[in-house]
Amino acid sequence: MFTFDIYLKAVIIAIVEGLSEFIPISSTGHMILVGDIIHFSGEKAATFEIFIQLGAILAVVVIYWDKFTGLIPVKKAEDSWLQAVFFNRSYPTNLQILVAIVPFLIVGFFAHKYIKLYLFNPLTVAMGLIVGGILMIVVEKLPLTFKAEKLDQISLKQAFLVGLGQCAAIWPGMSRSGSTMITGLLVGVKHKPVADFSFIIAVPVMCAAVGYDLLKSYSLLEKADIPYFALGFFVAFLVGWASVKWFLKVLTTIKLIPFGIYRIILGVFCLWFFS
Repeated sequence: MFTFDIYLKAVIIAIVEGLSEFIPISSTGHMILVGDIIHFSGEKAATFEIFIQLGAILAVVVIYWDKFTGLIPVKKAEDSWLQAVFFNRSYPTNLQILVAIVPFLIVGFFAHKYIKLYLFNPLTVAMGLIVGGILMIVVEKLPLTFKAEKLDQISLKQAFLVGLGQCAAIWPGMSRSGSTMITGLLVGVKHKPVADFSFIIAVPVMCAAVGYDLLKSYSLLEKADIPYFALGFFVAFLVGWASVKWFLKVLTTIKLIPFGIYRIILGVFCLWFFS
């Protein structure tokens, strides 16, 4: 029988997920750290943390609704089905999304077992936070040249390289959005379009990862879990929506350095706290 305590912990974790999923500070890392502090752990807690990511995903779908509906193939008389599916006239195209997500899906599939076994602990998360934070500051200090200043200027090569950089996010603490944004800046994509692209490709990547994890842990769930799982989903959606809106608004002004500094401070604190 569940008590009020489980609902309070569910709300706390859902707020952490919503706030950090699409901001480059690592949602997985924060949930591991906060979960450890509030004693929200175990297989069912891990399943809850996976499930509520769907709420954050839904927030992105709502914000970029026109982009996602634009990905639906519409065949014109002069087009082949191949052109209609992969070279749709909205940006990013389905082909750009495909080349961006395939590297992560391949690496994630083969490394999933070892990631869960060796990297999901507070100390490895702390190291990921620090390394990612340092990289953000270093990249922002480089004399970068931007070839893509809008979303529709991102090339197929840039899309692939951003997707390749996303593979660094298999290390909890590195951050999926952080990894893609660092890579995007390095290959010549400006802050706002790389953030937009990062959020859009997050949806299929996260759906695949969440779906895979939920299939493996579905047997752990009971009917009594539905209320606090639903609460967590709803809270993650609301907070995630507000978080993405805020991040897109301030990104072009503050850029990544404040997030890098925050990550380093938090990472050092966690090394001390959990050592």
